[in-house]
Amino acid sequence: MTTNEKPTIPTLYEWAGGMQAFEKLFDQFYDKVLADDVLEPVFKHMSPQHRLHVAHFVAEVLGGPKVYSQSEGDHFNMIKKHLQKHLTEKHRKRWIELLMETADELTLPADPEFRSAFMAYLEWGTRIAVINSNMDNVTEDPNVPMPEWGWGVPGGPYLG
Repeated sequence: MTTNEKPTIPTLYEWAGGMQAFEKLFDQFYDKVLADDVLEPVFKHMSPQHRLHVAHFVAEVLGGPKVYSQSEGDHFNMIKKHLQKHLTEKHRKRWIELLMETADELTLPADPEFRSAFMAYLEWGTRIAVINSNMDNVTEDPNVPMPEWGWGVPGGPYLG
């Protein structure tokens, strides 16, 4: 690399540790969900594949391979899964709290840049899920693309 070349910025997916990190994160996270008084009633009937589907969806959004959209559904499909679930702000906050607790336990990157971008996506995505969960029909275009989330304002990981 010459002195004028910028280093390649990894995707959030790469910085987090790749698919194995996301699958482990959501597997352990959903164990917590099923033991939680607030979230267990909402998730007790989830399919055995749910945790893997969510891991693949979030990994793809954060720059990973298109496993979810090529073999498990698309963004429109994900929206439909939330219809009539009647999620509340209490559910949303607890979901994020348990996920971040699990991320800390698994030592996902803790640098401010990664956590800021990761939390920004979770805030955005869970707020959309709450809105959709309180609707009877999808109002979104069926061809809505998968979200693509990057580093945002910081522009890359903390290397200092």
